[in-house]
Amino acid sequence: MINKNRRFIIKTILSSLIRRRSRIIIALLGVAIGATVLLGMVTLCFDIPRQMGQEFRSYGANLLLMPANNQPTVSMADVKKAVSLLPQDKLLGVTPFRYGAVRVNQHPYTIVGTNFNQVTKTSPYWHIEGSLPQKSHEVMIGTDIANFANLNVGSEISISGKSKQDSRFDEELTITGIVKTGRAEDNFIFVDLHDLEQFFEESDQAEVVEVSITASQNELKDYIDNIKSQSTTIEPHLIKWVTQSETSVLGKLSSLLYLVTIVVLVLTMICVATTMMTVVMERRKEIGLKKAIGANNKSIAKEFLAEGLVLGIIGGIIGVFCGLIFAQVISSNVFGRSIIIEFYLIPSTILISAIVTVIACLIPVKRALDVEPALVLRGE
Repeated sequence: MINKNRRFIIKTILSSLIRRRSRIIIALLGVAIGATVLLGMVTLCFDIPRQMGQEFRSYGANLLLMPANNQPTVSMADVKKAVSLLPQDKLLGVTPFRYGAVRVNQHPYTIVGTNFNQVTKTSPYWHIEGSLPQKSHEVMIGTDIANFANLNVGSEISISGKSKQDSRFDEELTITGIVKTGRAEDNFIFVDLHDLEQFFEESDQAEVVEVSITASQNELKDYIDNIKSQSTTIEPHLIKWVTQSETSVLGKLSSLLYLVTIVVLVLTMICVATTMMTVVMERRKEIGLKKAIGANNKSIAKEFLAEGLVLGIIGGIIGVFCGLIFAQVISSNVFGRSIIIEFYLIPSTILISAIVTVIACLIPVKRALDVEPALVLRGE
């Protein structure tokens, strides 16, 4: 008996949907569009921190590792231990820097030892004419030095200075590249860290280490606290202008996406409510007849809500497929890379679509329950 009743209800609902398919298709499209925007926008909101985090790394490192306890340098062995505390899958680059004073043709300059394999990862904004040094005694100079001394890629420069043991050194270096950043680097001479250590007779030391890692400001603060608790020789610091800008932009962008999603869902509810209200008006005689032969308000309400539920589920399923394509297209066009889908959002989107549609049907259902059989059957 129960199965027959269920089959009858399902048949009635499907028959009603098919007979008014032109109006139902409009409501279905509204639900599908709402589900498309919902899944697409929410997916972007979840994945944007990763996408934007990688984009922001083009502005440089977001974490500094510096010597603690007022020490001038930190051991590279301690740096490696601190870096090992960071999530390796989010780590983009780690670049040590060591500074020294030298003279070129009696003019004082700052020479910087670094790891050229890493510097392009933590400072991708550097514009380099020529190439990075690959061999010993090859250097890269800032554009201001190149212009002042009339030096070009391939030129030779002679540097002189004193090591930490007060012994003098004179070295002939070959320029392989000229760097332009618009910052202090334009006045530096860059050499491989190993070469600098030989010149100054020091080894395994750095004055500052730049770290580029894909992480939010709160995550970076957690990493800093972890490093501080594990190391007494390293003082980690946020590069605040980068992290604060990133947090601000992400927060505003996420708020905008959520606002657009809410507006679209409200419009979806209005579309469904308007369509179902029209359906109720068209079915007034049918509703009056059902009431006249004994149908109660509960059964009529269930029928309309079931129709809304079916619309929500079907529209949600269509919207899921369209939403995945929508999010992927936006990610590819804006960020140039594919998006990572949180698969639990798929059933959540279908569920929300069904709930929104059922809520949108409440006003039309109330209007259906207010139908007076006697008045309708008399044609009033």
